[in-house]
Amino acid sequence: MFSDARALLLGGAIMTTVFSSPPTMHATDRLLTIVNPKTLYNPAPLGYSTAVLAPENGRTAYISGQGGQDHTGALSTDFEDQVEQAYANLLTSLEGVGAKPEHVAKLTVLVVDHDMSKLDILTKHVKRVFGDTLPAQTLIPVPKLAVDAMLFEVEAIAVVR
Repeated sequence: MFSDARALLLGGAIMTTVFSSPPTMHATDRLLTIVNPKTLYNPAPLGYSTAVLAPENGRTAYISGQGGQDHTGALSTDFEDQVEQAYANLLTSLEGVGAKPEHVAKLTVLVVDHDMSKLDILTKHVKRVFGDTLPAQTLIPVPKLAVDAMLFEVEAIAVVR
């Protein structure tokens, strides 16, 4: 039987071994590091990454959910129009905190009455906004959002220096 200290040391050595050999990472001079382990399904075709590492010295910005309202508060009844406007609003919010799309580590999207036809629209727009710097992302189907006519909302966590 191992002593507690020896077991802890052994566990730490195993963890170091497991996590010190990085899976597929995009090595660039970007602030964030995208991680898509080769042993998992490749999520990039669907517009997201498995994980994103942020540097220790980054500041975290939390962007509230952005809906499809324009600057006057008007809201289209078309799902794709709302998605496009919501991402435009997200870009404006990011700019307000000194961030760009490549600084976004995590997105959470809320979709009213989600179905697979909406997934194609979402994927198209997220790829247009984020290109190859796809953040980690969670899609949550919901029955309703804060405003009755809202069909889509996106919130973000970004890291800036």
